[in-house]
Amino acid sequence: MPQLDTSTWFITILSMIMTLFFIFQLKVSKYNFPENPESKSVSTPKPTTPWEKKWTKIYSPLSLPLQ
Repeated sequence: MPQLDTSTWFITILSMIMTLFFIFQLKVSKYNFPENPESKSVSTPKPTTPWEKKWTKIYSPLSLPLQ
């Protein structure tokens, strides 16, 4: 019964890995990635209320002068 010759396995596996790497690089290089990805700003319109235009001052009981 002849023995299995394993002397070429290293070069075969190495060339397979390199080939897969190059194929993967070629596949990935076809995609167009954005250079500077920026998040979209989500701004909700602020509702206008009539009391926002007026100047009001709220007095708390502790800030009133002593009598």
